[in-house]
Amino acid sequence: MSSRTTAPHAMGIHQRLPLGEELLRVEGLKVHFPVRSTILRRQLGVVQAVDGIDLSLAAGETLGVVGESGCGKTTTGQAILRLIEPTAGKIFFHGRDITRVGRRELRPLRREMQIVLQDPFSSLDPRMTVRSIIAEPLLVHEVYDKPRDRRRRVDELLELVGLQRELGSRFPHEFSGGQRQRIGIARALALNPQLLVLDEPISSLDVSIQAQIVNLLEELQQELSLAYLLIAHDLAVVKHICDRVAVMYLGKIVEKGARDEIYESPTHPYTQALLSAVPTPDPMKRGEGRRIVLEGDVPSPQDPPSGCRFRTRCWKAEAICAEELPALIDRENHGHPSACFFPDLLAPER
Repeated sequence: MSSRTTAPHAMGIHQRLPLGEELLRVEGLKVHFPVRSTILRRQLGVVQAVDGIDLSLAAGETLGVVGESGCGKTTTGQAILRLIEPTAGKIFFHGRDITRVGRRELRPLRREMQIVLQDPFSSLDPRMTVRSIIAEPLLVHEVYDKPRDRRRRVDELLELVGLQRELGSRFPHEFSGGQRQRIGIARALALNPQLLVLDEPISSLDVSIQAQIVNLLEELQQELSLAYLLIAHDLAVVKHICDRVAVMYLGKIVEKGARDEIYESPTHPYTQALLSAVPTPDPMKRGEGRRIVLEGDVPSPQDPPSGCRFRTRCWKAEAICAEELPALIDRENHGHPSACFFPDLLAPER
């Protein structure tokens, strides 16, 4: 056999882990960006995009990272994949710290960690056919020697994401938004990865198409034993697809736990505010919950508040909140940790 590999399962450098076994662990991850003056090039400060977070993800599991725009969730996903360099912390993949590995060592790891981007149009080269786009990772990583083997793999991927193989000769502009996202997913799956970072994968799609892509992702996860790190702000989608949830605010994780724990018993005021805005599909329950409207703007990550970063918008804030940074712990035995000194207090009456 002249091909380097002829079966998708042989493309990675690691064997598939049993479902439920830890695949990814992040410890104390920080990503800080220097701010420089445009004239003198002096450093004026640091943007603390991600400031010391811990995460874990098991094989076959979906972890949702949620929060408002600018909270650091996309930066977190990119840092985990080493698309941007972490300032501090450790990233363990298959038990190995990959934070400081060089480009040569990182290259084979790229086969096992892929990303699906938010905008399926801008992420696809308009000058390339769909077949060339999907085959590009196979060429870059020199997976197959023979063009016919690459073509066979591309045909498999097109059918896997619900597209006819005959469409491979077309260009991205000839497809709808949902079809383009299917193409992006096929490209991400070309090397048979174990981890997919899904960066707002449906937010730019029509509502009528979003459910189709979510269903496709769920089917692919079951069929291929994929682990998903889902970056999202749509809490209804997160509730549908995720096993666990981590809530981010201004570079920090403020609450995390199993999906049902977070949605049924949120303890951090930021989580409570986010969930209060989620519409309920049950008409009999509409109007039961109280909408929490947060006052003020999100502070700058270049100059975050002292103590708890959420305190400037929080109705629970006391003096201690300005003096100390609350640890991410389960203070009142609610079953999951949150970074709040007063996790039992309910939302204010309005």
